[in-house]
Amino acid sequence: MTETKAETTRLPYRLREPFLTTTESALFRLLTEIMGGRYVICPKVSLNDVFYILRPNENVHFFNKFFRKHVDFLLCDSKNFAPSFGVEIVKPIAKETAREGDKFMDELFTDAGIPLIHIPSSERYDAGDIISLFQLAVAKIGGTSSLRIDLPSDTVPNCPVCGKMMVLRMYRNGGNSGKKYYGCMDSPRCAGMVPID
Repeated sequence: MTETKAETTRLPYRLREPFLTTTESALFRLLTEIMGGRYVICPKVSLNDVFYILRPNENVHFFNKFFRKHVDFLLCDSKNFAPSFGVEIVKPIAKETAREGDKFMDELFTDAGIPLIHIPSSERYDAGDIISLFQLAVAKIGGTSSLRIDLPSDTVPNCPVCGKMMVLRMYRNGGNSGKKYYGCMDSPRCAGMVPID
């Protein structure tokens, strides 16, 4: 069978299908449900769209570490699009045999003060399990970041109203001005809050 002229002049690229795997699609849907409108969820984000290398001429070998690499999902603040969380889907492996690439990703995100959440690969996800993994990653960054805030406990509570993850906030004015509290990540749509004594 002979090719037509249109087929022979067509570029040798084809659309990947599907764009997201079954696993990625399931997690994307759950993250959208959990995060509401607080975060913009960006799938398959190239690392060099998020990070840059200081003095690239002197640090060429660092470029190879993240060239052509991506994070499965990047959650960005919906107001200013600042990266807030990285999410990696991982295959279960023994901790002592963790791949170099995974260690590098951990170091990269931790150094930037962005929690990186490792979520085991699955075709179904439980919201409670995912929220717990986010809380662990936030606690880890809180313990290593130069912007460390001493929290009264090691865990971040879930919102008592809607069940979503909460974030540490501070009263700006009024009688409680300067005091910290946990507010729902979906504020102002959700008024859930937990005071800190």
